[in-house]
Amino acid sequence: MSENQRIQYSKIGVLSLAHMLNDLYSNYLPQMLPFLVALRPDFSATRAAILVSAFTITSSLVQPLFGYFLDRQGKRWLVYVGTLWMGIMLSLTGIVQNYLLLVILAALAGLGTAAFHPQASTMVNVLSGDRKAVLLSGFVAFGNFGFALSPLLLVPLFQTYGLHATLVTVIPGILVAILLLLYAPKNNVLVGSNTPLSVVLRSLKSAAPELAAIIAVIAIRSLAYTGMLTILPLYFKAEHLSNIAGSQLVTIMLACGAVGGVIGGFISDYYGRKPLIVGSLVLSTPLFFGFLYTQGTLSTIFLGLAGAALLSSFSVTVVAAQEAIPENKALAAGLTMGFAGGLGGLAVILIGRIGDTWGLTSAVTVIFLLPILAGLFGLFMKSHPAARTQRIAAR
Repeated sequence: MSENQRIQYSKIGVLSLAHMLNDLYSNYLPQMLPFLVALRPDFSATRAAILVSAFTITSSLVQPLFGYFLDRQGKRWLVYVGTLWMGIMLSLTGIVQNYLLLVILAALAGLGTAAFHPQASTMVNVLSGDRKAVLLSGFVAFGNFGFALSPLLLVPLFQTYGLHATLVTVIPGILVAILLLLYAPKNNVLVGSNTPLSVVLRSLKSAAPELAAIIAVIAIRSLAYTGMLTILPLYFKAEHLSNIAGSQLVTIMLACGAVGGVIGGFISDYYGRKPLIVGSLVLSTPLFFGFLYTQGTLSTIFLGLAGAALLSSFSVTVVAAQEAIPENKALAAGLTMGFAGGLGGLAVILIGRIGDTWGLTSAVTVIFLLPILAGLFGLFMKSHPAARTQRIAAR
């Protein structure tokens, strides 16, 4: 393996740690929702969905723009500046009283993660040699663990000290930004392609059917995922669970999802991207309903398995898009981790409206039906040889 192809595990580790914090911040606002409902009687499910969507949309829909820019330039500073920016914006959310200002802060915070994700995922791709799917799965798993840690850390913090405690949450952002400044890969690792826009558009056009199927899968999965993060805390509160108990259930779902993401990377490496994506998404819907209609330990087991199934395809869809447009990896990451997720984040407002109109149980039912729909769209993806098969053939 040449110097350029050698896997650089230490730098991937730093980027993965930063991803964990970024995604902890990305799941920040949903943890505030039960407290905002308690403090503000007019804080409806629709308002909650708009707040979360403001962050999701700006963090997602502009990612392809960052991705196109980064494919041309390769700017390492975006990973640490983006992380610090998001930490600062979110730390201010607990001290504002005006709802519109809260939404603006949420939207501004989203720009930080929009800057981080395309650059960081491209760095991991470049540093991963011939183990891209597995190592990107590890990178994504750290992010999912960050999501899982959010309710575990933030809900007790807010319950003990109130929402003004958001101010102290900027400290991890500062520390990780310094770590990235010191240890993120240098610009010479990230060679910009300077590809003209016309060439990029032709590449997108030729890969359009494949990308359309991948984006549809991700958008619907993202709607389900964002809907759960937004509605489940409110649903648990309506079912008279304590904030701590509700946060623990969300943590279990997300932690199992993180493990599922790593397992999904290995399975796709052996059996191919499409079988993993379709199979896991179709399986997750009955598992979620198993959680909804059972009690106690069995219900919790179903929730963990459902979370693992839902998120097992998370990194696999990113790699599938990067394989569809291999000369524009950051753009592919922006389209999948960003744009497609933003479409789902925008649609979650409709889920909030369903909750206000027909009740939170109806909203949860709709959310749990979405993964099987995403799996059906996955059937339109192209079938490619498994990465392990390609490696064996290349020997």
